[in-house]
Amino acid sequence: MIIHNFEQQNSILNKFIAELRDTTIQKDSMRFRKNIERVGEVLSYELSKSLQYQEHSITTPLGEKAIPLAASDIVICSILRAGLPFHQGILNYFDDAENGFISAYRHHENNSDDFEVIVNYFAAPNLEGKTLLLVDPMLATGRTLENVLKGLKDHGTPKQIHIVSVIGSTEGVDYVDAVFPKTTHLWIAAVDEKLNTKGYIVPGLGDAGDLAYGQKL
Repeated sequence: MIIHNFEQQNSILNKFIAELRDTTIQKDSMRFRKNIERVGEVLSYELSKSLQYQEHSITTPLGEKAIPLAASDIVICSILRAGLPFHQGILNYFDDAENGFISAYRHHENNSDDFEVIVNYFAAPNLEGKTLLLVDPMLATGRTLENVLKGLKDHGTPKQIHIVSVIGSTEGVDYVDAVFPKTTHLWIAAVDEKLNTKGYIVPGLGDAGDLAYGQKL
């Protein structure tokens, strides 16, 4: 897997990630969602540099101008529910992309630390020969993405897979590296060193879905 970790260089992403982690600023759920969206926009810009381009002739009021435009058929496929504001940030830049949505959740039987990831909703267009942007804000254990990869088989084989995440763990990144095709790109704003016993990223930022949309039962 080809990893693009933007924590390794200073940029405006530092501000957005700092605010996402800050327990005081997190209380403003609207700002939390906006920062997730802004991270999606920055990563989309960086990702766009890796796409294939084809020159097009554009007619202006005063003449013609040749401009290289992205030639890839893009599908943005996001994991609910924390993925919604992240999806919007990416869609702001790839505004002509097709869209897919996946419902995946951790099932902790008897409230134990062990869990399985259950995918029970998957709505996506045909992926055959297209560029898939697989969007998961929190790359913790990597098991959710593994299950999603299995579910993709019924929707065709993408030409290229790009995973886009806000924060991941070293363990999760290594796990995804092992199960995804070696040509897969990972675009991520920060990678933290460890997981706790329940599989949450430490220091991370908490539960991104709850922070964005309120606590669930």
